[in-house]
Amino acid sequence: MKPSLQIRLSQHLALTPQLQQSIRLLQLSTLELHQEVEQMLEQNPFLETEEEHVPAFEQSLERPAASSNADDGDYAGSSSTETGAAADGDGAEAPGVDSADFGTTERDDWENGTERDDFDGIRETPSASSSSNNDSDDFEPQERGGGGISLQEHLRAQMAGMRLEPADAAALHVLIESLNEDGYLADPLAEIAAQLAGDADLEQQEELLERLQCALKWLQSLEPLGVGARDLPECLVLQLKALPRSEAQAVAIIVCKQHLELLARRDLKKLIAATGADEELLKAAQELIRRCEPKPGRPFARAEANIIIPDVIVQRNGRGWKVVLNPDVMPKLRINDLYAQAIRGNRGQNGNGALGARLQEARWFMKNIQQRFDTILRVSSAIVERQKNFFTHGEIAMKPLVLREIADELGLHESTISRVTTAKYMATMFGTFELKYFFGSSLNTDAGGNASSTAVRALIKQLVAAEDAAKPLSDSQLSQMLEEQGIQVARRTVAKYREALKIAPANLRKAM
Repeated sequence: MKPSLQIRLSQHLALTPQLQQSIRLLQLSTLELHQEVEQMLEQNPFLETEEEHVPAFEQSLERPAASSNADDGDYAGSSSTETGAAADGDGAEAPGVDSADFGTTERDDWENGTERDDFDGIRETPSASSSSNNDSDDFEPQERGGGGISLQEHLRAQMAGMRLEPADAAALHVLIESLNEDGYLADPLAEIAAQLAGDADLEQQEELLERLQCALKWLQSLEPLGVGARDLPECLVLQLKALPRSEAQAVAIIVCKQHLELLARRDLKKLIAATGADEELLKAAQELIRRCEPKPGRPFARAEANIIIPDVIVQRNGRGWKVVLNPDVMPKLRINDLYAQAIRGNRGQNGNGALGARLQEARWFMKNIQQRFDTILRVSSAIVERQKNFFTHGEIAMKPLVLREIADELGLHESTISRVTTAKYMATMFGTFELKYFFGSSLNTDAGGNASSTAVRALIKQLVAAEDAAKPLSDSQLSQMLEEQGIQVARRTVAKYREALKIAPANLRKAM
């Protein structure tokens, strides 16, 4: 084959490392972003947090030795401000990259109900007053739940007031440590005894089992009532036995011990036949059971896993609404001035190539984080503009909205909108919602318009809340009632929405 030269024109998309990092940061949740920032801080010496900006040795050189704590705070604020001003005057380097703050050190006034009109994004100059505002905050999201005690600690505190023999106290301590998060004793006593006995003979194992059985009675007498139960019936019975004696209490105990499944099915006729009680007495027993706590350990469960810190906050702005970024989720990063100046002063020398690359990496990382928050703010503002009625009237006024509409409006790709709205949250007066919550498919109406699936679910919730407990609405009846209001929804769709709302079927919602 004869070699030849050919010219071809082609188009292809090249994802640079910076673009790949930008896409990856965009889809991270708040927790994952902070983990990424911590990892970058460990790997890149040019990147530092704002609190580390003024080195300790510089403070000792430039400040008087005898200075109060208040002066320390004032000096740190003024020093960082002067440094930022000096860097802004340096036109040789990229302006605002080396020493400008990334993020803000002061909170927006959304926490106390006021508004700020000078919010200009995520880059602000720190001040002494801003640091004092942070120190005076009464509440930080990451500190929530930090002061609560666990169930085991609560039970051990009660043990301190019990006069038990060392062996009994040790057995009770073992059972306390064997409780699960709900306050139940998941493992059988015989299994716990076998694990503790090890290679001991059968007689010692039986003795240990008897001691654990005695310790279990002590455990089940502690607060909260129901702790140490092996199953749900035992948990409910322990709480019912603590109530004043009455016919309703006795019937409730019988139902929990033997007929809890019939109660769950609302089978009133079989319960009357099984217990011999009349309908009125059964309703009184049901009310006693309903007051019991099926999970005694729930009040002591750690709440950190359920906390959602919003990325953006919606505030009222005159007659409209505005969206601001939550300063608590924005990393406060900056370039280390000493290292950056050393690189600039030694340009052209051997060994600066790798360090210069790390400096550029730090700059790109800060730029990509800033771009991430800018994109989140743009998308959130577009959502709020489309869903104005929601912020005034609630979810029942939600409009149909798809990702492509926001993508076309902002000139972004639909996949970018999908990344932005995943695991990003918006704080509103009606609660905190994921950005995806504001998107919903459309359903036809008799008037020729469209209704949002979110609004239809809210309407179903209202209809169920207003129904007669003795005659709950079936899915077919709900479908007919929606059709009477001009919304065409099939019965199967109603069932799907009802299950998504965690609403039980009609037969389980029926009151006895």
